[in-house]
Amino acid sequence: MPKPISIITICYNNYEGLLRTAKSILEQSARQSVEWIVVDGKSTDDTSAWLASNSHKIDVLICEKDTGIYNAMNKGLQAATGNYVWFVNSGDKVYSTHVIESLLPLLQQEKDIYYSDTMYISPQGNEVGLYSALKPHKFPHKLHAGTYRFGMNFCHQSTLIKRSVSPKYNENYRIAADIDWVLQVLQSKPSYIRCNFILSAFELGGTSKQQQKKAWKERYQILKNYYGLIPNLLAHAAIVLRKLLFDLFKLKTF
Repeated sequence: MPKPISIITICYNNYEGLLRTAKSILEQSARQSVEWIVVDGKSTDDTSAWLASNSHKIDVLICEKDTGIYNAMNKGLQAATGNYVWFVNSGDKVYSTHVIESLLPLLQQEKDIYYSDTMYISPQGNEVGLYSALKPHKFPHKLHAGTYRFGMNFCHQSTLIKRSVSPKYNENYRIAADIDWVLQVLQSKPSYIRCNFILSAFELGGTSKQQQKKAWKERYQILKNYYGLIPNLLAHAAIVLRKLLFDLFKLKTF
């Protein structure tokens, strides 16, 4: 029988981050309900040694070169056998030890998507604040095809998607394919549950932050593909206005 959840962790030369991620998964009160898949891109730091000595704690371990983040994530998807897939990459973590235990009764409803708010953490693992509080947009209580039109209002890291409806990542995108991945699912009018507890903690300062301009360009292109040129231009004008209002007055307008 497949396990309810496949947690997929990709890593490359992020030893300290991987330790934090591993601890959060291995200490789950319902660890037996998780298939943990680690995809490492042949790290050259202490990651490789840790994975070798702890391979018995990992359900599926893939250590080989890849062509980028989303190539590695697709390898994880291909290896997954759980009913739901959840990406908790090195540096990120399952928020608390009882998250899986709390999820299991909800998963019996067999919705397509389970999502929640996200706690931001620093590279040192310290809590910075909730995604919903630190971002200028409102956290969505409903999901639909237009959910991302005015920007990402919930995190990929706090999203479980039924494996049977999960597409592959578009590897033509190097930084923002996770947005395209979620949008592909949203186009199909999925069923969903918004969890009233936090699913994950997300480490700030990842790839998209390090390559901010490229990330913006990719995000713009992806949103244009889904919503059209003129609607996307208008939406981005609204995004800029909303950001100004939030910075000045901490006002969440939409």
